[in-house]
Amino acid sequence: MVSIKDIAQRAGVSISTVSYALNGSSKVTEETAARIIKIAEELNYVPHAAARSLKKRQSNIIGIFLTDFSGNFYGDLLQGVKEGLQGKGYDLIVCSGLQSHRMIPERMIDGAIILDETFADEELLQYANQGHKLVVLDRELIHPNINQVLLDNKAGASLAMDYLLEQGHDKIYVVSGPKGSYDVKQRMHAVEQVVDRSPHLEYIEISGDFTKASGEAAAKQIVDEYTRPVAVFCLNDEMAIGIYNYISNHTSLLIGDHVHLIGFDNIEIAQYVQPRLATIDYSNRKWGALASEQLLKLITGKSVDHERMYVTLVRGASVN
Repeated sequence: MVSIKDIAQRAGVSISTVSYALNGSSKVTEETAARIIKIAEELNYVPHAAARSLKKRQSNIIGIFLTDFSGNFYGDLLQGVKEGLQGKGYDLIVCSGLQSHRMIPERMIDGAIILDETFADEELLQYANQGHKLVVLDRELIHPNINQVLLDNKAGASLAMDYLLEQGHDKIYVVSGPKGSYDVKQRMHAVEQVVDRSPHLEYIEISGDFTKASGEAAAKQIVDEYTRPVAVFCLNDEMAIGIYNYISNHTSLLIGDHVHLIGFDNIEIAQYVQPRLATIDYSNRKWGALASEQLLKLITGKSVDHERMYVTLVRGASVN
């Protein structure tokens, strides 16, 4: 790979002169700069991006860190982040896995959006103390360099549970999610509050992991225990779709008649299953766009307040 040392040798100048020329510095004459740039082009010189960003302390790249890419959840979120950066001079990279964490302290990116439970709170606070700008979507952290853009998970879970109770159900299964998830903890806290104030409610929790397969596994348990119509609250739509699949393919029970089902997230496929899935709605695209807008404010030193994404109930024949 061609280095600025190679260019300097060909041009008969110092390495610092080449660096000034390539970075548009006024410390070299236009004639010298033009000659150096021409030589760089002839040698097919490509700047080392990491070294350049370290020197300038700016990469014009934003990173979004996700626990994984599975399911139908992330597409609109990423599109929203991209739209929020559009025309602002920043590009987006999507990261996952422990090794990708180093992109923050090594300043390969100018800021990060975090929806990734593999980050410990202490790790993020350490980065913030070092001056890195972060927007978190999955936890509550107080620091001048960290902004929170959180879903109103408790309100959404309360809406779902109250909706089932309003239909007269006195037996409710709740299919939970990954134990380390902030969203799951918040939703389950709201579920438990509703259960505590409903003394005649029979409540059964089934462990899930936000995948369609875990929804199918939950459906098998519900069917094996079935004696009368029951209600089911899945903490995301992906698991609710899994329940649809199992019920329709392996039993004579009907969603909306025997199993009354509500999800959370209002993913696109939820609008097309029959009967229509009741769910909790918010805009993933708006969530992503807001996160990127907040991060750019942090990076440019503007005042920024924490934000919350509000949710609404989508009624559906899967419950009625």
